[in-house]
Amino acid sequence: MRFAKVTMLTALFGWFAMPTYAADIEHGKTLATACAACHGAKGISHSPLWPNLAGQKAAYLEKQLKDFRNDVRKDPMMTAMAKSLSDEDIVNLAAYFSSLK
Repeated sequence: MRFAKVTMLTALFGWFAMPTYAADIEHGKTLATACAACHGAKGISHSPLWPNLAGQKAAYLEKQLKDFRNDVRKDPMMTAMAKSLSDEDIVNLAAYFSSLK
């Protein structure tokens, strides 16, 4: 029983120790130049084929990018783009697009 409690507490504290990144909106803006061809220079798409990113919630954008990167969502272009991004890049991109109105 004691072993189970120690294991559970270790797992719980390990989860809290996962890295978090402070968003760098300016770096996100730099990264976003690769997104502009489809999603527009300021996150407003010129085509109904691609969604607007400006003003979306950061958490939503982070999840979508991670889902593309991890093959949860399927799209050849977005998967290729997302696979090149680190977790920190994703946080920065999401912060940038969510800061736009």
